[in-house]
Amino acid sequence: MKKIKAANPELVRLIRFLRKQSGENKVKIWKDIAERLAKPRRRRTAVNLSRLNRYTEKHETVAVPGKVLGVGEIDHPITVAALAFSEKAREKIKAVRGKCLSFFELVKKNPKGSKVKIIG
Repeated sequence: MKKIKAANPELVRLIRFLRKQSGENKVKIWKDIAERLAKPRRRRTAVNLSRLNRYTEKHETVAVPGKVLGVGEIDHPITVAALAFSEKAREKIKAVRGKCLSFFELVKKNPKGSKVKIIG
C-alpha cells in the first residue's frame, strides 16, 4: 500500500475511508479507486461527459477517480461518483435526470460496489 502524499485533508480522509471499506467488505474496487486517487494531481484523470456518454448505458453507476468536465453532451441518465465536478458537468448530468455523488455517498449506497464501472 502506497503512502498518501496528498496535502488535502479531505482527500486523505477519502482515501483512508475507501481503503477501510475495501477491507471491511472484502471488495477490491474501493481499494483500486483509493490507489488511483493517491496519485499526484497531474496524474489523476479528467473525464469529459462525451466519454461517459459513449461508454455507459441508461441508469448505470460510474466512478471517476478524478474530475468530471462538462465538454460534450450526455443523453441518458447515469449516476456518477467523482472527486470533483465542473459546474457545467453537474448541470448537464442533472438536466438528463442523472445523479452526481461523492464517493462517501456511493459507498454508503452500494457497499459491495456491485455494477460500478470505473472510467478514467
